[in-house]
Amino acid sequence: MSCAQTIADYAFRSLGYGERLLPRSDFTLCQQFTLIGSGMIWNVYFGVLALLAGFALATVLALGKASARAVLRKPAEWFVFVFRGSPLFIQFFFAYFLFQSLSSGYPMLSGLTSAWAGALVVLFFNTSAYSAEIFYGALQSIPKGDTEAADAYGLSGWSRFRRVIWPTMLRLAWPAYTNEAIFLFHATTLVFVSGFPAIQQRGDALYYASYFADKTFNPFVPYPILAGYFIVLTLIVITLFNAINRRLNRHLPSDARRRVKYRPQLVR
Repeated sequence: MSCAQTIADYAFRSLGYGERLLPRSDFTLCQQFTLIGSGMIWNVYFGVLALLAGFALATVLALGKASARAVLRKPAEWFVFVFRGSPLFIQFFFAYFLFQSLSSGYPMLSGLTSAWAGALVVLFFNTSAYSAEIFYGALQSIPKGDTEAADAYGLSGWSRFRRVIWPTMLRLAWPAYTNEAIFLFHATTLVFVSGFPAIQQRGDALYYASYFADKTFNPFVPYPILAGYFIVLTLIVITLFNAINRRLNRHLPSDARRRVKYRPQLVR
């Protein structure tokens, strides 16, 4: 089988399109690159949707945590504490069995037992908690002169938040938030090794890399391929977030702009 035919058969295998059976023997580099790359579709899916939805919830949580009203502050603090204080792997595990229990009583929730929905919810809550803490720290670091200038211009309420507070918060939080985005994409590899099963062998990149490592007894081919894909994905994320960072800081001279740097988190 040619490499072109292999790509045609397995490029969208993780989504259920193409060849149904996985290769069983005589594994080629093209097969490994293609199937692991096919699994990356799920990693990108989880990462992008969780990041977009989590950004909105994180902003709300950060504002709630900074509120002087206990009825708003306490729920936000406990949400952040629970999802930052427990390992992501355990969150996947408990969420799957929770969704299983709920689906038995409420059949309309059965979709949550599938990875595409249930795991996405867990990642959404998890990244919201971490991002909220980043945004909260940025809110606390907003220079007092900025808010005083807004008051002097007569800005208040939503207008004050939209024009002064929120943009300043994003500028201060963006470098740290970039690292959270990168780590979120890396964390998507936990989905199919936790409670959520891969239906009909439709897994993510790590699922297929583990498959080849188990079949060939040689982890030094599929796992470096997997690492290569994630390095490329990380470079794309850094490039996009750098572009947004430049946009957020376009009013500053070039030598005063804070560049986004990747600082890996070894423990979460």
